[in-house]
Amino acid sequence: MSLRFTDTHAHLSDEAFTADAPAAIARAAAAGITRIIHPDVDSRERQAALDLCKQYPGVLYHMIGLYPGSADKGWEKEIELVEAAIGPETVALGEIGLDYHWSVEFVEEQKLAFRYQLELAARLGLPVNIHLRDATEDFFKIMDDCRHLGLRGNLHAFSGSYETFQRLQKYGDWKVGIGGVLTYKNSKLAIAVKDIPLQSILLETDSPYLPPVPHRGERNEPSYIPIIAGKIAEIKEIDIEEVAEVTTASATELFSLDRL
Repeated sequence: MSLRFTDTHAHLSDEAFTADAPAAIARAAAAGITRIIHPDVDSRERQAALDLCKQYPGVLYHMIGLYPGSADKGWEKEIELVEAAIGPETVALGEIGLDYHWSVEFVEEQKLAFRYQLELAARLGLPVNIHLRDATEDFFKIMDDCRHLGLRGNLHAFSGSYETFQRLQKYGDWKVGIGGVLTYKNSKLAIAVKDIPLQSILLETDSPYLPPVPHRGERNEPSYIPIIAGKIAEIKEIDIEEVAEVTTASATELFSLDRL
């Protein structure tokens, strides 16, 4: 039986793929990655992402949103552009969220933009793909405030504990995106992954970032998804076929991929 995977987060319109995005997509297909979800960052990069997704219907799927690192004094105008770009092919709002790692200059703008996009997702009936870094308590405070919205989605590039995963489940059946960090020697993510139900895990690369071992130091790409899946199978002591089947089903359901 051939394995089928979904990479739920890959930036293939990034300048790192300028020369060979088609070749990277072909390598992904050869490795069994049949669907790739392409996140949005802001209006500067949106058109390139949309154009690439249109070239690969049924393979690349686009989600639209304002990335927290792009949320500054002009966030309201950026949100207007997000809303204008949403179409029937949009599978989620993402990647949206909070990131205080590099700067806290625009913390209030980040929180306002994040809250607005959660409310927008609820109005449109779309899931959300969330970027969270060094802002856990503010994230959960906003999630508490938005509990009534009945949101669904996933926490992208999850690197937290099982306790953080459990805390996330207070808001519904939320997923976590597991990527190359799982394979790193000093990562504690394996401890959490062992206990997180397979049905709650999505596979992702976050290409071109965070490549799995043995590709650390190289550009990441979707064809490395089987490495991550294999590590999950090893940790959970199950077959990689089960990892492929369950994570693909979860991604298909969350992002309603079969409707497109």
